[in-house]
Amino acid sequence: MHILKKKNKILQSEPKNISFHYMKTRHSYHLVDPSPWPLVASLGAFMLTIGGVLYMHQFQGGYKLFLTGFFVILYVMFTWWRDIIREATFENQHSFAVQRGLRLGMILFIVSEIMFFFAFFWAFFHSSLSPVFNIGGVWPPKFIDPIQTFEIPLTNTCLLLTSGATVTWAHHSIVAREKKEAIEALILTILIASLFTEFQTIEYFVASFSINDSIYGSCFYLATGFHGFHVFVGTISLLIALIRIILNHFTNTHHFGFESAAWYWHFVDVVWLFLFLSIYWWGGII
Repeated sequence: MHILKKKNKILQSEPKNISFHYMKTRHSYHLVDPSPWPLVASLGAFMLTIGGVLYMHQFQGGYKLFLTGFFVILYVMFTWWRDIIREATFENQHSFAVQRGLRLGMILFIVSEIMFFFAFFWAFFHSSLSPVFNIGGVWPPKFIDPIQTFEIPLTNTCLLLTSGATVTWAHHSIVAREKKEAIEALILTILIASLFTEFQTIEYFVASFSINDSIYGSCFYLATGFHGFHVFVGTISLLIALIRIILNHFTNTHHFGFESAAWYWHFVDVVWLFLFLSIYWWGGII
């Protein structure tokens, strides 16, 4: 294959018409092998959810079940990613037709995530636009001291907007076959993401209310907490993409592993903008 392996350069795309996979199967689609990871991931998510609920209601053993589910999901992320990387690189299974299917699947996944967060925004606006007498008939509730909008939340907004720019820089560097710049941009994105997570954790510790403090606390912690979890998953995805760039797994036309992580990260950015404008800013002044 006519691939230029130059230092600090992303590999060129491989020829479209030469593929052992095409010759062997006579079609360009990937028929996946049986895998245990969907079932194991479902069990891990089930344990994570049930353990979290039990822990919040102070049941004995809830925290251990939550941690078990968390580590099961991390293990599945590692092994499932490993299998997909092997299929994409060493087995050459990801033809252009397969890549189109993967892109469509990622788009549908992001749409489902939009609906997931839509439920939290619905609950927030339903409760804030017509506050019930139980919370004083006002929003925020009388006994709630909201987090200052222009402190940590504004800082985190600037961080995420900057990370969206740096991940776009990394994408353009891959297309331009500039490996060194792609690595630098992605490292910067991961550092910014880690800083965002640290500030979000600090915000939770200094907040004067908890998830048990009326519908305000429930909406706030569920929406921002699940967003924080998505930031964590997105950071891991970008880290995997960084490792794959270093190992020359991508070409300038075949890098969907990075593209999917970048799309997911832009989705996380947009969700945070809505969180900042609605829950932090608008929700704190009405």
